[in-house]
Amino acid sequence: MLLLCGLALLLAGGTALVHGASGVATRLGISPLVVGLTVLAFGTSSPELVVNVVGSLRGETELAFGNVTGSNLANLGLVLGLSALIKPVAIQGSVVRRELPLLLLATTILVVMMLDPLLSDRPPVLNRSDGLILLLFFTIFLYITATDLLAANEDPLLDNVRHMEQSLHTLPGMAVKPGVIYIALGVVGLTLGGHLTVVHGSAFAQALGISPVIIGMLVVGVGTSLPELVTSIIAAVRGECDLCVGNVVGSNIFNSLVVLPVAALFRPPPIHAGSQLDVVMALIAAVIIVLVFIYDRARMDRVTGFAFVLAYIGYMGFRATAA
Repeated sequence: MLLLCGLALLLAGGTALVHGASGVATRLGISPLVVGLTVLAFGTSSPELVVNVVGSLRGETELAFGNVTGSNLANLGLVLGLSALIKPVAIQGSVVRRELPLLLLATTILVVMMLDPLLSDRPPVLNRSDGLILLLFFTIFLYITATDLLAANEDPLLDNVRHMEQSLHTLPGMAVKPGVIYIALGVVGLTLGGHLTVVHGSAFAQALGISPVIIGMLVVGVGTSLPELVTSIIAAVRGECDLCVGNVVGSNIFNSLVVLPVAALFRPPPIHAGSQLDVVMALIAAVIIVLVFIYDRARMDRVTGFAFVLAYIGYMGFRATAA
């Protein structure tokens, strides 16, 4: 129950943070598009970031690593698959098309960084230098994305973000003081939720006699992916396919190039054999998604979406029983 309370506080804290920050930003005259592409994007990934930082500070690196891999797999298999089941997902603009290879690159870099036994004859670990390299790659991703967005004023992704931002925040803005209160409540909720999730997630794993990685994947990873799930399903129902795919791709890139390396800067996490397999599976899923959108008229139909959901459930079942 305390673990579920922690997840609930993470989601509530992330929502309050987004609501307060976007309200204040709108009140200060910042473009709704900028708010949608920054505040909303960061807010959906803030639970993963908080869980990993708290896990690293407490030495619970297994649960933290499982949170990222579980979240990435849930985004690709569950979130994108369910979205395609609701309505076939098609990519129309160029921005998301160029983000897909970046997703492949980010996941491939993680796989390469896990080859320590082959490259240097030592146990695999994501050390601080690896974390700095991943953060540098994230700055490149930001530059490429910002350049694309500035050059593509009429890209469907921009229209989707404008529409989503306006529908989520119907008020023209809020006074700075209430907005700061929302932000403070969000930070408190995220901090307390992260603490409860890490502490009681690890205790739950010990009570079941399984690795904390499994709890990180099956419970925490799925729980922290709920904001992406809600956003993508709403986008799929409205036919805003570029936002649906961009939300998943952007979240996975953020998890791989920011959440993991920031946690590694606090305490480098050792990478266990099961976690290596998880990252490889995420890479395989990303390759399949790229191939689907390249060779199937830039479209994921319901059959493919069902296959992704089924594959995700099957792999999670395998990891749970193998533990």
